[in-house]
Amino acid sequence: MSALQPMRCLFAKAKPPSRLCPRRTFQSGTRLQARPSPKHKSIKASDLGLLKRNEDKRQLSGKDLRPYSEVEKAALAQRYSPEQLAAIEVGEAAVDPNDLAEQGAAREDPMKLNYLDDFSYIHPVVDKPIRAPEENYDPNMRYKTEDELAEDLTNWVKHDMPDDPERVDWMKFMDNTRLTVGKPEAELNPRSSLAPEIPKLDSLKRGTGNEEIDPSTRRLMRQTGFDFLEIRRFRVKNLVSHRVVNQTRLGKVQSQYYLTVAGNGRGLIGIGEGKSAEHEEARQQAKNAAIRNMQPIPMYEGRTIFGDVKGKVSGTEVKLMTRPPGFGVRCQSLIFEMCRCAGIQDLAARVPRSRNHMNTVKATLKALLSQRLPEEIARARGRKLVDLRRVYYGGNI
Repeated sequence: MSALQPMRCLFAKAKPPSRLCPRRTFQSGTRLQARPSPKHKSIKASDLGLLKRNEDKRQLSGKDLRPYSEVEKAALAQRYSPEQLAAIEVGEAAVDPNDLAEQGAAREDPMKLNYLDDFSYIHPVVDKPIRAPEENYDPNMRYKTEDELAEDLTNWVKHDMPDDPERVDWMKFMDNTRLTVGKPEAELNPRSSLAPEIPKLDSLKRGTGNEEIDPSTRRLMRQTGFDFLEIRRFRVKNLVSHRVVNQTRLGKVQSQYYLTVAGNGRGLIGIGEGKSAEHEEARQQAKNAAIRNMQPIPMYEGRTIFGDVKGKVSGTEVKLMTRPPGFGVRCQSLIFEMCRCAGIQDLAARVPRSRNHMNTVKATLKALLSQRLPEEIARARGRKLVDLRRVYYGGNI
């Protein structure tokens, strides 16, 4: 062994001990030794001048806010009383002009609002809801008894009921009859702490804007009283469509036939027929006739019909049966589309005999209009009808 070997061992650089197992890596890619430097340097908003006001525009100063002149005071005196003018002068003197010039200027920073709000205008819903006056509250208001409601019905039958009453007349009487005794304002416009609903704009009710309305739709609006937006919201469905031929001495004349159903989804439904040489014209005729022939149908709880009813047209017989909540509409496609247009949610139907499409639609409408209300049955039998759920359970079941 050489003598230089111990000296080499003493002065040699010590090596770190090797690991028995390699270090575990938690990523599949190569390890980054340091965060890479960005390609472009960071730029601050202050360097770009975004936080500074535009120097080109002339800023308002306290010298621009001069006091009222004699001419302006004379103009104010015609509108305000002397006490109000004294209060205005005290308020003007309490406000520092420099502070007003600084705080009253329009903001130009990045956090400014993108609109200018007129704080002199009170928004009826957001700022200060328009509520009914406190005088409308009636602490002695109560619901009418059955005898009082029967007396109102008797007076309507004797004096206001037309000679040939219809279902619409009965519905108008129910809508206009008061259910309480006391101030009329307490029922029609009661005092409430709840904020009113968001008002609807008249422009949306008219609904058209610059849209042009065809003459047939204008004639339909005059005949029915519906506006353009309501007509567009109606649910319309073409149920039957086929080609028809009329044999004349000049030959065969072909036409297109459509049977359409229309409804608003809240108890109005009607069917219409249209026939023309052009498909679009026949479809439009059927749609307008369906909307023109819409009639209200009774609905129990707004979801189903009152009891089981039947309708028969020629050899087609339709039987409609009421069902509990959540049952759905289980029937053939034609009756299903009519229930969708009328807003019926729970119903079962059977067509035991002929299943002609045209007769099925007409028989279904005939069955829906033939319902008998429980009030009518009780009145015919000389009985009083009491809703147990509303009287004893408050309508919770």
